[in-house]
Amino acid sequence: MLTTDVPAREELVRRASELLPVLRKNAAWSEENRRLHDESIQALADAGVFKLRVPARYGGYEADTRTLVEVAAELAKADGSTAWTASVYWIPTWMTCMFPDEVQDEVFSTPDVRVCGTLSPSAMATPVDGGVVVNGRWGFVSGAWHSHWQEIIAIQAGPGVEPMPIMALVPMSDLEIVDDWNTSGLKGTGSVTTVAKDVFIPAERVLPLPAVLAGQYASKLNAASPIYRVPLLPVASASSVGTAVGLAKAAQEAFFQRLPERKITYTGYSSQREAPLTHLQVAEAAMKVDEAEFHAGRLAGLVDGKGVSGEQWTLEERVKARADMGAACRLAKEAVDIYATASGGSSIYTHVPIQRIARDISAMNLHALMHPNTNAELYGRILCGLEPDTFYI
Repeated sequence: MLTTDVPAREELVRRASELLPVLRKNAAWSEENRRLHDESIQALADAGVFKLRVPARYGGYEADTRTLVEVAAELAKADGSTAWTASVYWIPTWMTCMFPDEVQDEVFSTPDVRVCGTLSPSAMATPVDGGVVVNGRWGFVSGAWHSHWQEIIAIQAGPGVEPMPIMALVPMSDLEIVDDWNTSGLKGTGSVTTVAKDVFIPAERVLPLPAVLAGQYASKLNAASPIYRVPLLPVASASSVGTAVGLAKAAQEAFFQRLPERKITYTGYSSQREAPLTHLQVAEAAMKVDEAEFHAGRLAGLVDGKGVSGEQWTLEERVKARADMGAACRLAKEAVDIYATASGGSSIYTHVPIQRIARDISAMNLHALMHPNTNAELYGRILCGLEPDTFYI
């Protein structure tokens, strides 16, 4: 097994920042081809982005979620699809660390291994000797084209077996990819559909999902690590939210880069920056960017703090994690919408970044786990003393 010195958060963020030129250069190609450019994938690997959630005993960095937020935010300044795909890889990689240690030995034997995945139980698993046979399909599998493994969710059922959702790991070579990612936003993520046809999965690569959601993990060597002893949904929330913050900052940067040369057509303003309307717009948007960053930071602080202390999570803390994620996504979108509205008709050209940023943040806000309304309702439900109506907390 490999070992390596773990870079400090500042070093990892600096490495991400240095990737911005190549990621910006490839953003248009990724949009057109509906997947990340191979050069971008290699750049992320060289910077250690795929090692952030890998255990140190395999040469990984075991980075906390605040690092994930800051790295994703930096990547999103260049390209939302790249940041999104990186953050999606972090979640199934972390989930891999819940499996028995011998399974991790197999997965992490691949340098810069990439694990894609989903939380949707859209397949069936039939128990057989030594494991299960899975049939079904999963949509929205970001980064599938460049992945080595996929984490899947399926419903295990059979004669005399009570239906139960399971989580399993499958080599990508066992799955088919359906090239169906034709979308308006996050186009470069390659979030295609994958299909399993009579795929056998050995028992050691299968875990009961209810146990995982309850924090009952199979790994012994990871049990004492702060980043591997927190619940799945707060981890997923904190892993994702940095992209939203980064897109808001990207919109802010893009707007102010164009501002000195812009006028407001069909008005008396020869310079947009002289208009009181512009002053009100940028002030409101900047505050929303700050507020989005606050919620992302509070979420990461909660996840990391509970991991270090080892304290049990309360129900309110679990749903508050999702509420913070939803709030950050909503505020980021509101900020981007303001900057996009203020950017004028010339901003609809595809070479102007603001139009892609606006489409990406809109797509992100529609994601089932991140939807601001869904998360706010769940939080309010708990505040009103009701029981949650979902296991995904």
